Amino acid sequence: MATVEYRKIGKSFGSINILRDISFRIGDQQFVVLLGPSGCGKTTLLRMTAGLESVSEGDLMIGDKRVNDVHPRDRDIAMVFQNYALYPTMKVYDNIAFSLEVAKMPAAEIKNRVEQAAEILNLTDYLQRYPKQLSGGQRQRVAMGRAMVREPSVFLFDEPLSNLDAKLRAHMRTEIRQLHNRLKTTTIYVTHDQIEAMTMADTIAVMRAGKIEQIGSPDEIYDHPASKYVADFVGGSAINFLPGTMVAGAGGPAADTASGRIVLSGEVSAKPGQKVILGLRSTDVTVDSNGPIAARTVLLERLGHDAQLFCSGPDGQFVAVVEKGLRFDEGSEVRFAIPPAKVHVFDAETEARL
Repeated sequence: MATVEYRKIGKSFGSINILRDISFRIGDQQFVVLLGPSGCGKTTLLRMTAGLESVSEGDLMIGDKRVNDVHPRDRDIAMVFQNYALYPTMKVYDNIAFSLEVAKMPAAEIKNRVEQAAEILNLTDYLQRYPKQLSGGQRQRVAMGRAMVREPSVFLFDEPLSNLDAKLRAHMRTEIRQLHNRLKTTTIYVTHDQIEAMTMADTIAVMRAGKIEQIGSPDEIYDHPASKYVADFVGGSAINFLPGTMVAGAGGPAADTASGRIVLSGEVSAKPGQKVILGLRSTDVTVDSNGPIAARTVLLERLGHDAQLFCSGPDGQFVAVVEKGLRFDEGSEVRFAIPPAKVHVFDAETEARL
């Protein structure tokens, strides 16, 4: 097992800076997710960790060793790719065993490792099949088995579930996390899917335009987003953003918005008159005839266990998750409330959390 540490890591292609001042540490046995949209630099950082991209500046540490100039094969890592990267003319057994055979490991040890990995991954009955005879999920498990048998210090996953359908992705999320709980191998996992990040990670590093926007546990990222960007990117349901101005309310801090005056938590470090943006998650908003937020219904989207109510308000679209049994007439006014502690407050200029 090993730790991984990025010390002021930067990556440039000519005069273009792709990554800037990346500094954080991944503890031994941790499962860390690099989360961000396409083009944010997350895969580049993973490829630098693997040795597939050079480090332009800073120090990349695996364990207590600086590996900037260490060949990929000597970094004691194993990588699982999005497209499986299996050999189509080899059976499952040979695909899993290939790297061990190249390393000239004794045949008995290869057989033992392959069979152990196959048992863990429920592939024992498929060892004599070819990749074309497998489902997408089974192929991904073969790719994971090929990484497992190397017994690396660090696992690297590059969006491994992107090619799978929604139901299979949910199943494979559970399998990968259970595998980590069993093997305890330090894992770095890249994805643009915030649900994957929230359900699998010990720690999430949210990336934006080549920088780390916030690092924390899934709960910390969701409950205390460091910026409007993080609040918008992380969370399964929509979040509403309302521009406002801070005022000194009778019961504590509040903000006046075009939708109404919203009472805030006493922990907010903003002054009266300051321009702010309020973030209200649709799951935290409740229908309340005495609530401060007024909007008119546009569409009720039923999801089975609950429903999403889309409304039009003074600040544009407003979304609330409501009980599935509620009924609303299109165009009717609905009022909403939200607990002060659930309102996220951001500076209107910097978009940083206040």
